[in-house]
Amino acid sequence: MKILAFGASNSSDSINKKLVSSVSKYYKEIDDEILVLDINNFPVPIFSKDLEKEIGIPENAVEFASKIDWADLILISFAENNGNYNVGYKNLYDWISRIKGRKVYPGKPVFLLSTSDGPRGAKTILEMAEARMPRDGATVLETFSLPDFQLNFEEGKGIITPLLRSQLEAKVRKTKRLMAERLSNEQQ
Repeated sequence: MKILAFGASNSSDSINKKLVSSVSKYYKEIDDEILVLDINNFPVPIFSKDLEKEIGIPENAVEFASKIDWADLILISFAENNGNYNVGYKNLYDWISRIKGRKVYPGKPVFLLSTSDGPRGAKTILEMAEARMPRDGATVLETFSLPDFQLNFEEGKGIITPLLRSQLEAKVRKTKRLMAERLSNEQQ
């Protein structure tokens, strides 16, 4: 299985990238390929229709879209900025959505995550993403929010709170099972 993972944040020290990188390790099986991306490596100018007319779709947006197309499963951890998407993610998303004839996540199964240093764990943006993703072509397999990142996560160990770790692991098992069924059906 080919797995794409990224934090939907342009912070250089993104806790969402740390979370999604840690969660991606649960999917490492013998035949799996995991690609963890940093959206900062795909800079694009601020989207506007005027700029699109002038320059077309930036190559970095097309390249990121090709990474989405490559994946069998996509893991995304959303940062919440003022109750909304992080501007770095939203801008890249806007450009990809302008590629003629495509949805941002065409037919892709996704596992959506979020975290913050607060007690809600960026649940507002997670709920927004869960509602939005099907319109972007995605199938949401599962969601998980990690509250109080600094208290519940340790680099090198991942989620350190037993109840939260157990909840995540149950969701990982579910997504693995759903993906095994999906890939088996595609091969038939």
